[in-house]
Amino acid sequence: MNDKVTLLDAKLFGYGFIDAPYIPEGKDEYYLRNQMLGSKGKYRALTSKEIEILEENLNISPAWEHVLVSDPFDPSLIKNSEFYGLVRLGRMSKQVASFHDFCVPVGITNSRLISCDIGDYCAIFDCSYLSHYIIAHHVILYRLGELQATNHAKFGNGIVKEGEEAEVLVTIGIMNEAGGRSVRPFSSMQTSDAFLWGTFRDDELLMQKFEQMTDKECDPRRGWYGYVGEQTVIKSCDTIKDVWIGPGAYIKGANKLKNLTLRSTLESPVQIGEGVELVNGIIGSGSRAFYGSKGIRFIMGDNCSLKYGARLIHSILGDNSTVSCCEILNNLIFGAHEQHHNNSFLVASLVMGQSNMAAGANIGSNHNSRGNDGEMVAGRGFWPALSSSLKYDCKFASYVLIAKGDYPFELNIPLPFSLVSSDIRECRRVVLPAYWWMYNLYALERNSYKYRKRDRRKVIRQHIETDYLAPDTAEEMLKARKLLCLWTAESYNSDKKDPLSEADLLQQGKMLLERQGDELPALKVETLAMENSTEPIEILKPAEAYRAYTEMLLYYATVSIASWCNDRQCTISDFQSEISPYNGQWINVGGQLVPLEKVEDLKAKIRTDKTDTWDDVHKEYDAWFADYPTDRAAHALGVLLEVLDVSALSASGWSALQQVVVRIRLHIEEQVFKTKEKDFNNKFRANTYRNLQERDAVLGCLNENPFIQESKNISERIISQVQSVPF
Repeated sequence: MNDKVTLLDAKLFGYGFIDAPYIPEGKDEYYLRNQMLGSKGKYRALTSKEIEILEENLNISPAWEHVLVSDPFDPSLIKNSEFYGLVRLGRMSKQVASFHDFCVPVGITNSRLISCDIGDYCAIFDCSYLSHYIIAHHVILYRLGELQATNHAKFGNGIVKEGEEAEVLVTIGIMNEAGGRSVRPFSSMQTSDAFLWGTFRDDELLMQKFEQMTDKECDPRRGWYGYVGEQTVIKSCDTIKDVWIGPGAYIKGANKLKNLTLRSTLESPVQIGEGVELVNGIIGSGSRAFYGSKGIRFIMGDNCSLKYGARLIHSILGDNSTVSCCEILNNLIFGAHEQHHNNSFLVASLVMGQSNMAAGANIGSNHNSRGNDGEMVAGRGFWPALSSSLKYDCKFASYVLIAKGDYPFELNIPLPFSLVSSDIRECRRVVLPAYWWMYNLYALERNSYKYRKRDRRKVIRQHIETDYLAPDTAEEMLKARKLLCLWTAESYNSDKKDPLSEADLLQQGKMLLERQGDELPALKVETLAMENSTEPIEILKPAEAYRAYTEMLLYYATVSIASWCNDRQCTISDFQSEISPYNGQWINVGGQLVPLEKVEDLKAKIRTDKTDTWDDVHKEYDAWFADYPTDRAAHALGVLLEVLDVSALSASGWSALQQVVVRIRLHIEEQVFKTKEKDFNNKFRANTYRNLQERDAVLGCLNENPFIQESKNISERIISQVQSVPF
């Protein structure tokens, strides 16, 4: 690279985009440009009269013969502009291009064009440097400092172009600051791809295949032009370099956009606003970046928002996520993540979606540990509360709520739906398992509802499970029940000299938790297994939590089976004869829940080149999703048989389960109402209002709350569905 200012022959300006060694024999420097266009269109040379009019309007070109136009062409619409190299202009007539209330006459004014193709009826005004770009039809470009593409443009993809050194390769260091899980981005990359690539690092052959697949995804040839899709509006921007912009994008006031792909579509346009600086990234369809946000080495999924000065660095953000004010560094985050606070940051983590970072939450590998190579893994629904801080390395089951406090030791919390609390004065931590189910059903139900409601993706590329009761959480609850049995029995026998076997402990713990004898209320259940310290963690209300997990499992499994049977209009007997219970492990792959054996099968196909492109991998995800209802139903059957301790469902057993679901669903609906009712009846909450009428005008009436109404609708649907399935 030449870092000095050099003087070139003015006659060469606009030519020689590709160096001679990189032009195939029999081709010219425009061969890729023409390939991008698909056809050269109907262009003609300028007439002598048109050239005369152009020059009268203060336009210049050292080679007017290299400026080609389409009919109709009105030369009076081009004023005070310069043309270098081969420039091809689409149709142009006296019209005005309008976007909302912003109108610009069709034509080219006060601009410099260097080897570009301009589509039909475009409006280009005050573009100081427009170089090596293909502009589609009906595009507005207004007051741009620089819009140019280099001959080695990668458009955010992690590739090395012909003749380049390996050092220029752009990677994203997800999940670990030290870079040991880095991946190479490509324009169609999903969180599922990044998860597989970042997780199975011990499989060297698989890693090699991922590299080869990415090489196929991206063309290493030099000479690809930049692109601006139809109906795009770009105005008042400083620098846009090596950016591929899809149709319908709206870009206003950006400071710097470099080496990007904007996967914009007319149905789901990408929007970028004032003060934004984005470098080395991929932005999904329907996504937005506003108000001084920064992104460096990143991928934003579809329908994401980055705003209010947020920083997204070396991270991949899943679909339907909103990030504002905060810092996100070295993360892989699955869909529906929320983080809105300037005094919170998230570093070196795998967060599996439907998560929420509260203000002051400091979650970072080098924040409170010796090195920068620590990690955190959090299941779906992770929620660290205000001003909480963790010591890496940590792992959390799904829907773990961390109460405000400092956590000075590494944690491994395998109990889903738990509340974790810290009392730093007494140097002790306590865990309340199944907290959400027992005390905050409103939040659980509303979260699933809001994730579905906020999903505005027009095209679903990344499949996401939003139901809090699903195979992943069911597996965690099955494990949690056993752990509660084990730890209860261990605490019960803590003063006995002869240790029992693990099988005996599990049996004894189950008996204690299910029977809840006189000795259980006085028993303090503790374990050293969840924290790297000499102080045991206390488990609160173990019997209630065990019962809650059992309820949740029965509800999940029965509703899943009923849904499958209802869709196929079959009985439970038919279902059991057709479907075998599945008791295998499930894995959250980018937000999509999959039996582990299917993931292992995909990995085997990739290793043996049976699946050798990312497109084929994505088709495999689609096949998983098509199988998901049946796989989930088979898993639900396995869960029921294990929890009920039977070999098959009977008619009486199914009838009892139907009654259980009706009772639980009505309880959920009741709790949704009562939780909101508490807020309305809280006299302190009414202190800020002059009267109840003002409160209702601001907050709405209780009975008109949209989610309360939706909860009733859900109850009716589920109860009807379960009751309509005969044995």
